Amino acid sequence: MRDDESSVRHVLMTADAVGGVWTYALELAAQLGRWGIRTTLATMGEPLREPQRRALARVPSLSVVESSLKLEWMEDPWNDVAAAGEWLRALEERVRPDVVHLNGYVHAAVDWRAPKLVVAHSCVLSWWKAVLGEAPPAKYARYRVEVARGLRAADALVAPTRAMLRAVREHYGARLRGLVIPNGVDRSRAAPTRKEPMVLAAGRLWDRAKNLAALTAAAPRVRWPVYVAGSSAHPDEGVRDAARPGSAVRALGWLDRDDLHGWMARAAIYAFPARYEPFGLSVLEAAVSGCALVLGDIGSLREVWGDAALYAPPDDVDALVAAIERLAGDDALRARLATAARARARALTAERMARRYVDLYRELVSRRSAGAAPPLAVVRSPGDERRSTVQPCA
Repeated sequence: MRDDESSVRHVLMTADAVGGVWTYALELAAQLGRWGIRTTLATMGEPLREPQRRALARVPSLSVVESSLKLEWMEDPWNDVAAAGEWLRALEERVRPDVVHLNGYVHAAVDWRAPKLVVAHSCVLSWWKAVLGEAPPAKYARYRVEVARGLRAADALVAPTRAMLRAVREHYGARLRGLVIPNGVDRSRAAPTRKEPMVLAAGRLWDRAKNLAALTAAAPRVRWPVYVAGSSAHPDEGVRDAARPGSAVRALGWLDRDDLHGWMARAAIYAFPARYEPFGLSVLEAAVSGCALVLGDIGSLREVWGDAALYAPPDDVDALVAAIERLAGDDALRARLATAARARARALTAERMARRYVDLYRELVSRRSAGAAPPLAVVRSPGDERRSTVQPCA
């Protein structure tokens, strides 16, 4: 890397330990280390689990600073959000990063020294519309205002799919600009084995967006056993278990990533009947592991997976059963779709994801040094490796 004003050697990144953002942050930090970039990860939301701490130790370019401060989407978070802003700004003063990478929205409005980007992994307003089909209640009015303010303050906006970028622009401002950088995983960690006749799903059991209740309803009518991995403990509301006692679903509980990869390597089918999923890292990991995919028929999942999966409308349990049964009963179709999903996943590597972020980091630092207006945008589909001219999104 050249030793000039656009060089990036250190990134301060925020993350939560609750969901897929954690996996994304570890993948990205590991790849940034290969570019000679150190990452300081500031965590919020809940304490790290011991397997998460072990995973951190495998990324030598990564250091972590922990808190249990509430995330902006949690119940009554605003005192914690304000405290987190002060904590993060003091952390920036101490570690002096070249770029601040925020995996949330509100803290972009903090008075940062370094250029800052926001990554739109999901949001409450688009979740509410997709999952409940209505506008969120009045108690989220402040959330809307604070998120919009953070987005206005950001130097760049990134989303993992065009669908998520459209949702953010729809809910928080039509003039927002953005980049689409698809998520990626390290394919070297996946080791498909001889597949077994089982259906696997993974996700937070309490999150209605994942729609694992539909899989619970479908399971008694599916010829193969159905296993579900994921936490049933809602961070605000306690335990909500979609795999209720007496159901046909076999609950695996929360699994660390290595254990989950082991199950993915064995499972012939991965089912993810989501109502709302801006990208779906677990789906990508399952595809890399050689699973045939049955997915919720929503725009973001079709954008990523195209004709490499079967789809079922989230509200149609009969269609979900039919899709799973079709794959379970047709070895040739199952093998063809598993191969197609793995081929599509080859374009969604952690290396390619990191390269695009490094390009963006360098551009932000360079433009900050030159005093130029920062926001940039390019929309790429998964697997599109053409070097596009950077253009503002209309």
